Amino acid sequence: MKKNATIYPLTNDEKNLANMLKALGNPVRFQIMQILAEKKMCITGEIVEFTTLAQSTVSQHLKVLREAGLISGEVDGPATCYCINEDKVRWLKLRIENWLPSCCPEEVPSSDNECC
Repeated sequence: MKKNATIYPLTNDEKNLANMLKALGNPVRFQIMQILAEKKMCITGEIVEFTTLAQSTVSQHLKVLREAGLISGEVDGPATCYCINEDKVRWLKLRIENWLPSCCPEEVPSSDNECC
């Protein structure tokens, strides 16, 4: 039986947040999201042009982003047209903004920082 790695199990929202952050933790996927945000919509071939990677490798990165819910894809003839899932990205932004609420207030006098 596999034990939970933490004392308290993650909620579904926490699991979703962790999966999204894991997907974005790869520099290529991070840049793909930036490309899609800038262009609003792309086909896979256009995304490949922004990398030095093979089409199959880019497709794997797109799959990870899609499975994390960050992008969606629609088949358009022989190609797939990808775009950012705006609802999920808004959800992600809100969760990050509210993450660790008791930590790191916006304005803290420098003498209050007791760590390091």
